[in-house]
Parts: sequence; structure tokens; C-alpha cells
Amino acid sequence: MSTTTTTAPAKGRTEQRGRRRVEPIYWFFLLPSLILFTLAITVPGVIGITFSFTDSIGVGDWNFNGLTNYIALFSDPAILQSYLFTFGFSVVTVIVVNVIAFLLAVGLTSRIRFMVGLRTVFVIPMVISGIIIAYVFNFLFSNSLPALGEATGASWLQTSLLANPDLAWVAIVIVTAWQAIPGTLLIYIAGLLSVPGDVYEAADLDGASRTQRLLRITMPLVAGYVVINVILGFKGFLNAYDIIKGLTDGGPGTSTRSIAMSIIAGFNGGDYGYQMANATIFFVVAILISLLQLSLTRGRNAL
Repeated sequence: MSTTTTTAPAKGRTEQRGRRRVEPIYWFFLLPSLILFTLAITVPGVIGITFSFTDSIGVGDWNFNGLTNYIALFSDPAILQSYLFTFGFSVVTVIVVNVIAFLLAVGLTSRIRFMVGLRTVFVIPMVISGIIIAYVFNFLFSNSLPALGEATGASWLQTSLLANPDLAWVAIVIVTAWQAIPGTLLIYIAGLLSVPGDVYEAADLDGASRTQRLLRITMPLVAGYVVINVILGFKGFLNAYDIIKGLTDGGPGTSTRSIAMSIIAGFNGGDYGYQMANATIFFVVAILISLLQLSLTRGRNAL
């Protein structure tokens, strides 16, 4: 009986320790942020999804029209083309950015002169506004390169890439990659610097070449960083707007119009409810990509 008497209070104290009381100061810091997030993100999001089931033009009266907007989206060639362009552009840009950034990271973590200075130079594009970069490259593609083509007799340079509906996306990829590479580069440098030097020393003792070290040691050890860069880059490029706006404004025609540009153009053109449905579908796509990111990075301790 004495054993039972002493065990019960001990169990009660254990349960009390397990249920820690939340300090009021935590709520003091949490509630303002929660309220701001709800008012700035959650409430507008719910209102926007609601309007996606209406015929609203953004102002005035509106009526519910059910799934009419969603059904129309899947049969609208302009919307489908914007999704096709955005996903194709994102895939190509992710590949270009990660390949170049990884190779630069390998070079900038090697024993080379002016390593710190070169790292600083390569990071500069990351701190410049996208729209400013777009206008600068617009001038280069529209004026400087054609002038250089005329001066050198290179016919392929005399016509601006931005005026070619089949090649304008190449210019967008170039400019987007130029701005995105520094951020990806920094992550790869962090990954490469986290690889223990003992691993490379052991590889040298085994007679491994530089190519073998890169493919069989470096790549597997920074695989987590590759996954993170690919997922984050793809999600970011899906939202492409400012660089495309400054370079081509979605042209020639609508050949380089992204999803974000279609949504914003619809808001300004009286297709509020219709483009809210488009934005809702885009939101669902982003959620699915985020879930993919979580599934691919779960259990990885790269960062």
C-alpha cells in the first residue's frame, strides 16, 4: 500500500512537468504577428478565393457563377500558353542557374588568387532590383548588340532577340539567370565548405583524380544543397514578373507572358473574378510544389 501511495503523487508531478505552462510573454510576441498575418494574408486570400466564383470585374455589383471561371480557364489558349511558358521557362532557368552556380562555387572554393574579391563581384547582381536589370539588358539587346552586329557584319546580332517570338524567352532566361546565380552560388559555397577536408585527403591518398573527387565525393555530399536550390529556384521562377515586364512586357504578342503577368493584366482589364480563379489554381500549384519540397528535403540536414 505504501508503494502505491508514493507512486501516484510522483506520476502527477511528472504530468505537470510534461504540460509546461505557456508564459504570457510568448503570447505578447505571437498575437501581433498572427493578427497582422491574418489581416494581410489570410483574409485577402479567402476573399480572393470567394471572388473566383463570381463574375466580378473588380468594382460594382457581382453575382456568383459557380465553376464557370474555372471551366473557362482550362479551355482558354492564352491561359494555357502562359502556364506552358512559365513552367518551361522555370525548368530551363533552374538547370542553367544551378549548373553555372555550382561550377562557379567549385572554382571559388578552390585555392585561387583574389578568391574573396571574386566572390564579392559575383554576388553584386543579387542586390540590384530586377526591373532595373531588365531595363539595362533591354537596352543592350535592343540597341547595343544590333549596333555591334552591324559594325562587325554579324547578321545574327543585327536583330534583337526580344523582337523574335521564338527566341525572346532565351533573353529572359539569360537575364533571370544573371540575377539568380549569386543566391544559388552562396548556398553551394556553404555546402562545399561544409565538406570535411579529411575526405579529400583520403581521396588523394587513393589516387583519385579531380574529376573523380567532384563526381564521387563532392556531388553526393552536397546533394541536399542541390535539392534545396532546385526547389527554391523553381518556386521563385514560377512567380517571374518584373524581369519579363521590363524586357518584353509579355511579347512579342503573348509569347513570353507568364502566369503572374496574366493575372495582373486581368485585374487591370476587368477580368477580376476570372483571374482570381487563375490565381487560385496557381496557389494550389504552389502548395503542391511546397509539399514536394518538404518530401524531398525531409530528413536532410544539409542546412
